Amino acid sequence: MQAQLLWADRGQSLAFDCEAGVHGTHWLGVSRLANFRLRAPLFSVWLQVRGSASFEAREGSFRLDAGDWIAFERDSLPELQAGRTGLTLGLLLSQDALRILVQSRGCGLFAGRGSIPRGERALTLRLWRQAMRGNDGPGAATPGIGDHIRRMQPLLMQLSVLQGELAARLGRCPGRSHTRKRQIFGRLQRARLFLEGHRHRVVTLTELAELTSFSNWYLSKTFHSIYDECPQAASQRVRLQHACELLATTSLVIGEVGVACGFENACSFSRAFRGYTGMTASEYRVRAGLPSPANPPAARGKAAARAYS
Repeated sequence: MQAQLLWADRGQSLAFDCEAGVHGTHWLGVSRLANFRLRAPLFSVWLQVRGSASFEAREGSFRLDAGDWIAFERDSLPELQAGRTGLTLGLLLSQDALRILVQSRGCGLFAGRGSIPRGERALTLRLWRQAMRGNDGPGAATPGIGDHIRRMQPLLMQLSVLQGELAARLGRCPGRSHTRKRQIFGRLQRARLFLEGHRHRVVTLTELAELTSFSNWYLSKTFHSIYDECPQAASQRVRLQHACELLATTSLVIGEVGVACGFENACSFSRAFRGYTGMTASEYRVRAGLPSPANPPAARGKAAARAYS
């Protein structure tokens, strides 16, 4: 297995396909409006160092801001577009590398997304640089593991720690063996990521069943046992979270926000939003510090006073 470093910067476009190799480890840097396309069956982990980046993958569309991370399965084939000031670091792992991680340390990585706590960002970036440059980290050598895999272990362990919330849910997964539990959980994590990647519409149970190769009944039952909510409720929750973001950061009218989040009409959106936040969309926007486009700016002070009274 070999390690390889690839970098795209200042609007460059870079693709990685099967001819480039599907074994070992590959390091990536994508910055300042550059574009990267993965066309090889490799598990990928991405860290947003600064700025923002947009991803398109089989699981949907995602945006990363500084301090965020996201991981995709081998056949997700993500495409990344860096923002104007964005810097994204990527790590591509073959099936061999993932298997070595599980065998040597008893841990692994799953598809998903999250944020790196501020106190962990500097450590994560330092371990990344050490592994990429080939410096020996604090991990000890493990018999039978290549040098570059050994150097990666501190970073992989750190990434596993960042996925600690996911590992805690792994124990809820059905299955007689740890391997079986990991297989089932990996599929359900992909379903969860698919919901987050399609915040603009309603995701059906059939779509998730096809993605995970589970029956509708088994998917719904297992999803609820692991995440404490059914897939339909999770779909509505992520859409309402998206609505909160749009209300706080854009000037879209409330009806447009509802449509952008997959609600059929203003009434259904208003009812769902109030049930989720305990307030109307207009009140939420005022508390976020933005005037509602439906109200003139002059009325903002009175609206704010009512919201906080």
